[in-house]
Amino acid sequence: MTTLPGIVRCFAMPDIHSGYGFCIGNVAAFDMDDPDSVVSPGGVGFDINFGVRLIRTNLTEQGSMDSIGIRESLAQALFDHIPVGVGTDGIITISDQDLDKILRSGIDWAIEHGFAWTKDKEHCEEMGRLNTADPSAVSNRAKKRGSTQLGTLGAGNHYVEVQVIDEIFESETASQFGLHSIGRACLMIHSGSRGLGYQVATDAFVEMDHAMIRDKIHLPDRQLISCARIQSPEGQEYLKAMSAAANYAWVNRSCLTYLARRAFAKVFQKSPEEMDMQLVYDVCHTVAKVEYHMIHGVKKKLLVHRKGSTRAFPPQHPNIPKDYMNVGQPVLIGGTMGTCSYVLVGDRLKKVRTRGD
Repeated sequence: MTTLPGIVRCFAMPDIHSGYGFCIGNVAAFDMDDPDSVVSPGGVGFDINFGVRLIRTNLTEQGSMDSIGIRESLAQALFDHIPVGVGTDGIITISDQDLDKILRSGIDWAIEHGFAWTKDKEHCEEMGRLNTADPSAVSNRAKKRGSTQLGTLGAGNHYVEVQVIDEIFESETASQFGLHSIGRACLMIHSGSRGLGYQVATDAFVEMDHAMIRDKIHLPDRQLISCARIQSPEGQEYLKAMSAAANYAWVNRSCLTYLARRAFAKVFQKSPEEMDMQLVYDVCHTVAKVEYHMIHGVKKKLLVHRKGSTRAFPPQHPNIPKDYMNVGQPVLIGGTMGTCSYVLVGDRLKKVRTRGD
């Protein structure tokens, strides 16, 4: 990773581990004003905008969910509503025109069609849409794979998990997120752009192999860190297609939320609004985005790759929700299924722990 042209900063998260391309847990920033700087699909990953979102509720472990029968009914309802597995088709049907709008508009499409609440958009990273998306940069094969997979989970560490607030480390911050009571039930959703994103990455690797030869980019391992100049045709096409896949992922998680809200409504005989099923935050952790950061005291325009890592902006940062300005961006650390997950805030050590049920 450190041998890639134009890199100005790189980091590794504490739980870093091997993956295809960059290690999972890597962050790498490239100077967009340097003509040699590159974009690397391996620095993003195959499931573009694989991300996590947390939905709170006013249900309680010892009240609404105090019986095994209720929990089993809820688990079954979630399975009934949400298709799961590799290559699984969803129950939400869309046209080719809808798919292009999803790729371009992200969560705005979901709001327009009743699959998301307006408030959801405010609590999504980038407001649930990358404006650099261009559906025409996405191959027909990628579109075909994505046309039937909205509102689905894949295999591996994809999940929809009912959780319970287990411990609160900073009550004021937790209250700002609506996570103010131990024993309160939450819902965590972990999924991405499914087959569409995988195909976008696969297509890019093929094109960038040719670009590296043409532009004489010599690296220790071309297969693992295949790349192209940011300003090259291949680099620009990948960024447009990657952004479109990221938008698809936000819609996918919105549709999963819609289906989960319906499952809860069926079991508890209340509307999602009555159960206060508000989105706390949605953050992506496999993406490359243009951001401005201070490097050696100079403000730089950077293309920041994050793979298995998430941004963590501090209080008063312009790119976080207005109602979180005083506490900072929620940082969602999803555990493996059945283990604890954490809600932290940018630039602070204050946190909330949730326990998976």
